[in-house]
Amino acid sequence: MSYPYTRPRRMRRDEFSRRLMRETVLTADDLIYPVFVHELDGRAPVGSMPGIERLSIDELLRVAERASELRVPALALFPVTAPDAKSLTAEAAWQDDGLCQRAVRALKQRFPELGVITDVALDPYTSHGQDGLVDDSGYVLNDETVEALVKQALSHAAAGADVVAPSDMMDGRIGRIREALEQRGHIHTRILAYSAKYASSFYGPFRDAVGSAGALGKGNKYTYQMDPANSDEAMREIALDLDEGADMIMVKPGLPYLDIVRRAKDEFGAPTFVYQVSGEYAMLRAAIGNGWLDERGCVLESLTSIKRAGADGVLTYFALDAAQWMREAR
Repeated sequence: MSYPYTRPRRMRRDEFSRRLMRETVLTADDLIYPVFVHELDGRAPVGSMPGIERLSIDELLRVAERASELRVPALALFPVTAPDAKSLTAEAAWQDDGLCQRAVRALKQRFPELGVITDVALDPYTSHGQDGLVDDSGYVLNDETVEALVKQALSHAAAGADVVAPSDMMDGRIGRIREALEQRGHIHTRILAYSAKYASSFYGPFRDAVGSAGALGKGNKYTYQMDPANSDEAMREIALDLDEGADMIMVKPGLPYLDIVRRAKDEFGAPTFVYQVSGEYAMLRAAIGNGWLDERGCVLESLTSIKRAGADGVLTYFALDAAQWMREAR
């Protein structure tokens, strides 16, 4: 039937009918809050990410309390390693008393029901800023890096991490980590695989936050992170990680890659997560700070678009703000 008997605007006329036909509903259950943890006392601002701070462990616990109050399901931890702890071989990544390991233990002791996700990658710990071990030419070695990542993941699981999240993009690392977790009895530790992580230009503020930007210098990660032009390759990477034992997959970044999110969800149906990365946050925050965009409307719209594309959850630096706004709207 056609106009005038069919008038789609009828259902858009009132708030009640718009709510009744709403296809995608964003809630606090969809959010994961990424946090930067440092060895220093108190908080330190991240200059390229206004409103985001590096946190000491005691300050991290205060943020975790707020996240719990807002019913945000999980925090994702990213350590800021002291310069003197970095090395070519990244041993600090799997030390029992390392910053990440101590942060995990503190969180699980105080907030046992709050999910704790840890980043499994070597770039915060290497003196060159790459996500893996390198040869004399600077090329990132795959198999040697995987062995280091296994040690790192095991140390996180032993500390109590609920989810380990390999973000390195080395070949075969999910299978080796899953095997090691099973052998050590960590059968409940989930793996969130950064399966489609692109060599994006949107990561700059994050590298500032964790202190790897200076070490990386003019280097790049093109030999292991994915070419932004590729879509089929992402599907192959996701299939491999799921076959190797990943419980969840990640697409990173978010807004520029919504086609990848939709395709991944359609093809695999696996729990699919998206990282709304630091550059996306910085762009929105800058425009909001200049009065060019409405904060609440644009942030919630961007997060809803990611969920609409097929994401089951979103890592976002806006998580606490968004959860608060949604609570106020109830």
